[in-house]
Amino acid sequence: MDPFFVRSIGRRLAAAAISALALGSSALTAPAVVNPIAIHPLVSDWAYLGNSTTPPSEAACNAVGRRCFNPAAMANSYNYAVLHALGNKGQGKTIAVVDSFGASTIRQDLGVFNTAFGLPHLCGETGPNNPSGNCPPTTSPRFDIVQIQGGPPPNPPPPNNGTGLENHNLWDLEVALDVEWAHATAPLANIMLVSTPTAETLGVQGFQQMMNAEDVLIKNHQVDVISQSFGSGEGAFNSGLASLNQLRQAFVDAQANNISVFASSGDGGSANSMKTPVKNPVLIPYQSVIWPASDPLVTAVGGTYLCTNPVVGSTGADDTMPPANCTSQPGDREPAWIASGGGYSINFGRPSYQDVLPPGSTYVGSSPGAPGPNSNMRGVPDIAYQASSRTGVLVYLTEANTTASGTGCGGASPCSSGWYTVGGTSASSPQWAGLIAIADQMAGRDLGFINPALYAIANNPTTYAADFYDPHVNNNGCCGEPGWSASPGWDAVTGLGTPNAANLIPDLIAATP
Repeated sequence: MDPFFVRSIGRRLAAAAISALALGSSALTAPAVVNPIAIHPLVSDWAYLGNSTTPPSEAACNAVGRRCFNPAAMANSYNYAVLHALGNKGQGKTIAVVDSFGASTIRQDLGVFNTAFGLPHLCGETGPNNPSGNCPPTTSPRFDIVQIQGGPPPNPPPPNNGTGLENHNLWDLEVALDVEWAHATAPLANIMLVSTPTAETLGVQGFQQMMNAEDVLIKNHQVDVISQSFGSGEGAFNSGLASLNQLRQAFVDAQANNISVFASSGDGGSANSMKTPVKNPVLIPYQSVIWPASDPLVTAVGGTYLCTNPVVGSTGADDTMPPANCTSQPGDREPAWIASGGGYSINFGRPSYQDVLPPGSTYVGSSPGAPGPNSNMRGVPDIAYQASSRTGVLVYLTEANTTASGTGCGGASPCSSGWYTVGGTSASSPQWAGLIAIADQMAGRDLGFINPALYAIANNPTTYAADFYDPHVNNNGCCGEPGWSASPGWDAVTGLGTPNAANLIPDLIAATP
């Protein structure tokens, strides 16, 4: 295991269970031991890098065994800088990112991020961090905050007084990641932060609130692309498919309204946890996946290590700097991330778009010991993108180190203002959402449900080679559960692979109705 890797067991990393990884911290020399807690922001791997408004240098990142990506390097690495240069930046389209609680400084943090990297500023980077700070709907590009069910102040509670389900600190980092990197990818798209008042995602409040909020926006044609950086192990839904059928109407409506929906595939590899016992839930006793990523109407996004040049970007590997996950695979621009969530659904059968897969694919369709039909089931993920914070994106967050949670945040993490390098498939989903906002803008229409088109492109050897990078090394086993191995073609770690955006987007436009 990567000695710098902080493993999320079943993706639920609560602030009370994690040690902040400050530069020079001894926590960087060994994996942290955390308890699985049923909270679901899919930020699982991060380090605090300093409190200047100027981003940290690459040398500072390298000094702790990491490489840190800025927006320009990311655009060159995934080959969408050429699309930006031609004026394709998602203008006129709206990306919704859905998160619990919101964040009390996200407008101002977005402004610092944009100034630091020379990105276009959005209307809505000042004012209250609630809907009252929104700009007129005729203004574009803008940053809106939507709270359909209301929004309690997103202040972190004492970290040790409860179950960990309502830890706001980690959701703050999730919000910053989602907003800043959806914008960095599609700099002229409108960004909409959809926040809900609870993270309790298995009761009538949490997941239902999130899905209801999405459905309102879909039915009112207020969004073009949705990114979901949260999830729960399918086995934790006691009523199985019946429970999910009560929640997934938003995805049915999204397909009917040509809205693209993405979800992070998770950060626990092949392992996820139940909901109970609440403070220390047990692991699901078989290889498992999370919902909503497992839903056939959602595009599930897995993760990789991005081993290109993090300063200016490159399409090939840069073997001259950390982490070891890159230098141990010389010449490989993008190995599969060992924590990328993936496997097979216990609720949804194999969708027709997965019936034919590229040569070398390792589809199995079942998990030993899993309940349900357990044969010919929906494979997760569909695609992938950079995820590990060993090769992470830079995020700016204001998280004051107050005494509200006790001295020094009382153990809550994160609790420092400044720059973080952030990982998790939380980083993957909003960036893919940005790419599809650009595609929608270029097409002059919304592409909508893109999964059939993705697989059709991958089943043509010529377009697959031109449009995707296909990670083929590493395994996502975790926590006593055997993993799935990356392979040529589709696999249950990185799906079809990662995009060469300048090639893929025109082909996606041509392949969608």
